[in-house]
Amino acid sequence: MWIRSTLTYRTSFALTALGNLLVTGLDFVTILLMFSQVGSLGGWTLPEVAFLYGLSVTAFGIADLLFGSTDALGARIRDGSFDTLLVRPAPVLAQVGADRFALRRLGRITQGVLVLGYALGRADVDWTAPKALLVPVILVSGSAIFCAVFVAGAAFQFLAQDAAEVQNAFTYGGTTLLQYPPTVFGKDLVRGVTFVLPLAFVNWLPASYVLGRPYPLDLPRWTAFAPPLVAVACCALAGLAWRAGLRSYRSTGS
Repeated sequence: MWIRSTLTYRTSFALTALGNLLVTGLDFVTILLMFSQVGSLGGWTLPEVAFLYGLSVTAFGIADLLFGSTDALGARIRDGSFDTLLVRPAPVLAQVGADRFALRRLGRITQGVLVLGYALGRADVDWTAPKALLVPVILVSGSAIFCAVFVAGAAFQFLAQDAAEVQNAFTYGGTTLLQYPPTVFGKDLVRGVTFVLPLAFVNWLPASYVLGRPYPLDLPRWTAFAPPLVAVACCALAGLAWRAGLRSYRSTGS
């Protein structure tokens, strides 16, 4: 329904999608400005940082397209309109994800793919079959990890009810963090996004393997191929959190 509504005014959709592409592209413009003053960032060249950026933005863009509407769940819980989702013959999580589905978010995905294409063409990579096959795996796994973060944040809103900004700190903040090489951050932060909230598996770890870069925590090489397993674990935990939050919902009483 929301897609049909969006495409009814195609010029408006095209302009908003283009605007979304340009606005999100300002993040990469910031990186370009940095590299206009320095030759490398944390020992990483511009094409290598662009590779990190393209992977992070594309994976996040897919997750944002599917579950970006979950940040409005708190408002539905507060005004009681969440009750209407419970009586419909469709999974509640699917309804939350489809609520006010914003097709304009394709602009972010397009922008990420363009930067990723530039990086793949310019980065000095000794391509092998495992490295080539790992790139699409990174995108799928990274999208699933971000989806799990969105769902876990939605589950937290059953408790906090007004936690959209907390959720955004881990989703939008997480993708911004991953756009830069891990070598520019302290090791405690790198450990946190590797072992606590495993966002490093979205791009840092597998990209380090593809680019032939050592990971700051000196982990074994096989961890570069662990993103699918991490994604499954994250989705399973997010699913449990969502079910627990849904069971705890008591409506507004009105």
